[in-house]
Amino acid sequence: MTQQTEGPVTTEGPDGARGPVTADGPATIEGPADTESPVTADGPDDAESPVATESPVTAEVPLATEVDGIPTLLAPTSGGGPVVAGLLFRVGAADETLATAGLTHLVEHLALHRHGVSDLHYNGSTAATHTHFVVSGTAEEVVAYLNGVCASLRDLPVERLAIEREILRTEQAGRGRGPNHQLPLWRYGAQGYGLASYPEYGTLHLTADAVRAWAATWFTRDNAVLWIAADTVPEGLDLTLPAGRRQPLPVPTSALPVTPAYLTGGSGGVVLDGIVRRSTVAALFAEVLSRALFTDLRQKGGYSYTADCGYQPRDKDHATITAFADALPQKQDAVVGGFIDVLARLRAGTIDQAELDSARTKTLKQYEVPDTGTALLPSYALNLLTGHPNITPDEHRAELDAVTVEDLREVAGELYDSALIQVPGRSVDWAGFTAAPQWSGPSSGPDPAGTVHRSRANDAVSLAVGPEAVTLVTPGGRITVRYDACAAMRVYPDGARHLIGFDAFVVEVEPTLYAKLTPVRMAVIDAAVPAAAAVPMPERDPDEIPQPSARRGGLKDRALGALRSLRPGRG
Repeated sequence: MTQQTEGPVTTEGPDGARGPVTADGPATIEGPADTESPVTADGPDDAESPVATESPVTAEVPLATEVDGIPTLLAPTSGGGPVVAGLLFRVGAADETLATAGLTHLVEHLALHRHGVSDLHYNGSTAATHTHFVVSGTAEEVVAYLNGVCASLRDLPVERLAIEREILRTEQAGRGRGPNHQLPLWRYGAQGYGLASYPEYGTLHLTADAVRAWAATWFTRDNAVLWIAADTVPEGLDLTLPAGRRQPLPVPTSALPVTPAYLTGGSGGVVLDGIVRRSTVAALFAEVLSRALFTDLRQKGGYSYTADCGYQPRDKDHATITAFADALPQKQDAVVGGFIDVLARLRAGTIDQAELDSARTKTLKQYEVPDTGTALLPSYALNLLTGHPNITPDEHRAELDAVTVEDLREVAGELYDSALIQVPGRSVDWAGFTAAPQWSGPSSGPDPAGTVHRSRANDAVSLAVGPEAVTLVTPGGRITVRYDACAAMRVYPDGARHLIGFDAFVVEVEPTLYAKLTPVRMAVIDAAVPAAAAVPMPERDPDEIPQPSARRGGLKDRALGALRSLRPGRG
């Protein structure tokens, strides 16, 4: 499962293929692959407006029909190629909880297991808000694949569950993490769209009953859309699935009290994301911003090798614009300044007409390829799932032609107002950004309820285990996780408990680091945290269990981990 929260979102599909046209411009939709593709945690969310059933089948307007109760979109190709089809479900990683993260991915893997090794080009992927099964081949091969997927969804091979959980953990361990992997949890917290930053904890403990129940609730005929690049439905399809309902999109949460906001750290580069209304203008603005960053930071300044920007629909109404520029340590200040200067220039409306025209010309080139209607199909199907209006290519061209410099300036302001930027080193409050919260509360105030357990390494640090929450108290501030707002609790065999709040703050309760933290006090935590939030963790190597360092006026080494004010997107 790849996380598309790791760096700017591209508009290219597998093998560099361009994504389909959407109401906002191109979007990424996974194409067929020889094997199951990884999950995209912030993948293509482009979606809806039903295509009228009386619409003729043309090169650009899909025909709507139905197969076994599943809405189906058809569009012919120019001929000579394979049949391509996809089955989309409105369920993804953002529908899960932190404790069950990876559940949809598990269902996807199990649904494809029975296909085994094959020469057939097929793919399964799980994104933030949808799961996509796609195939390319002869009509007979397409029918066999789609029938097999639905048969497996009706009767998942749960005898494979332990093996598939291990496979997913192996996949996760080998997955690279891009520069923006922490932004979702800082923006959304440890829930919904913020889960893209976290490991798939569900792969550690999910049961066969949990997987079956998830499939029965979410993988239903009423929560699916089928698309086929053909003028007719192939004979022999049996997509029988249980009845259900069209599931609503996750409601976005917020862990940021104010925006624009900033945090420091990361890979050494600068990464920014912001939430804008979905529109042709916003998608075009992302192209203008990408070109401006590349021109200023690479071509003119020579500060960055990569300077890029992408536009990715998040839900039916909003999209995420993500921009990134890398930097060597000695160039970091220059990149931060140059990056913010570019955004400020666009906010001020200082945009050359040539910049707009160049971006518009590039966007229009997507219509120079044959079979535009086929390229539209996945996007139209996704729109049908999530409620975003479709527009025809002619309408999209007209919207592109109507975009003005003033329109781009408005989007730049919208991006800035909602921005979250991660920078190396120093703060960027000088540019109007507010530091994202590092603590749940100030260091001073009423003593937290419960028993107080002093740090074995620093008398200024303590942990309170109360009837409603655990609180870490340090000279810099406090971190509190309420039991009833605990997204997940990592449970270690050695007695440690790590509580992660919905706001993504973490309190690591390590008996080795605090005095008198007895099993009786730990039992208070276990009894108060909802059972559904508990995640049993593997046994730790003795070297991994933190030990207090010598008292030298502060915490050092492993003990420092007990009071970090992080929102870590790692286990």
